[in-house]
Amino acid sequence: MYNIIIYLYLAGVAVYSLFNDKVRRMWRGERDAFRVLREKVDPSAKYVWFHAASLGEFEQGRPLMEELRRLHPEYKILLTFFSPSGYEVRKDYKGADIICYLPLDTVLNARRFLRTIRPVMAFFIKYEFWYNYLHILHHRQVPVYSVSSIFREGQVFFRWYGRQYAHVLKCFSHFFVQNEESRRLLSGIGLDNTTVVGDTRFDRVLQIKEAARQLPVIDSFKDGHQVFVAGSSWPPDEEIFIKYFNEHPEWRLIIAPHVIGDEHLSQIMSRLKRKTVLYTKSTPETARDAECVIIDCFGLLSSIYRYGEVAYVGGGFGVGIHNVLEAAVWGMPVIFGPNNRRFQEAQGLLSAKGGFEIQGEDDFRRLMDTLRTDGTFLRESGMRAGAYVGDKAGATQKVLKMVGPLL
Repeated sequence: MYNIIIYLYLAGVAVYSLFNDKVRRMWRGERDAFRVLREKVDPSAKYVWFHAASLGEFEQGRPLMEELRRLHPEYKILLTFFSPSGYEVRKDYKGADIICYLPLDTVLNARRFLRTIRPVMAFFIKYEFWYNYLHILHHRQVPVYSVSSIFREGQVFFRWYGRQYAHVLKCFSHFFVQNEESRRLLSGIGLDNTTVVGDTRFDRVLQIKEAARQLPVIDSFKDGHQVFVAGSSWPPDEEIFIKYFNEHPEWRLIIAPHVIGDEHLSQIMSRLKRKTVLYTKSTPETARDAECVIIDCFGLLSSIYRYGEVAYVGGGFGVGIHNVLEAAVWGMPVIFGPNNRRFQEAQGLLSAKGGFEIQGEDDFRRLMDTLRTDGTFLRESGMRAGAYVGDKAGATQKVLKMVGPLL
């Protein structure tokens, strides 16, 4: 049944690729993967294979890849992606020797792929459970690890109709899961090869913090002022916080919208009643007199959070919040909308009292009034957010301590 579904999916992707650019890139990338492997694989080398569905999973696997390369430079690293949103952004990543799409999980593709690479070890990041690849790896006695994985009761593996498919989990040598609930669920279906190590994203955000850039334009803009940083914001988020900061000129505002396009930027600027500049069109001199900076380019947000006293992370009034850890690592309170239940790191911040959920404008006003006027509350909330990230770090070392002796 699984293979029938895969072939139906393959046919669907082929048709949909005629009408959708993202699907077309994925379709072409998967078909091109074997050419990339033929050209780049060194038959005499030993490869460790990392697979990440998309960009978020890549960021979780990155600390592990980089530490493994540092400790074991004798091995080469193959990195594969399923989604264009991961591959297109990280196709030039220097931490891997070969980067390509993962060919779709047919029996023939899996056999051909693994025959070409012959990995000595494989890491599947978070939610990747490809039936044919995993069974062939298991048959060849290649150690396979699930890293930063998280399981919930509603997943197919724990339903009566998914018990047959759940056999794929037996192909993993070990699960390095994020929480005790995941360990309990796996144990309930007879899988005890599990260790709770936490999430490697905490290690990654600490790396990002260490590598943060100094930004002269934002240095000049801050100039001793208190700053509110809104990251990955969407229109429903902006409608809430812009209205508030139009009324409070004693704070400065940085907005890094999730979607950067002329229409969205114009919409933001039309709502602001304060002197506003675009980052790419600013200099330290022009930014000094501004009251709001809009970040109209990508790649700066993780460095920009360092300039804030309070952070707001968008998406909570839509599909779900974005990365709250990149803000929390700087030791400041993090605010986000109600769609955060699926995000364990947001739930952790709420429990630690370093993160705050708002349901709408009234909640935001009350919270910001307190943060703005109560210095002790502001400081202690930020300290709790930073401590939460620091306390959860270390998953990378725990994983490597267990798998390292097998290399």
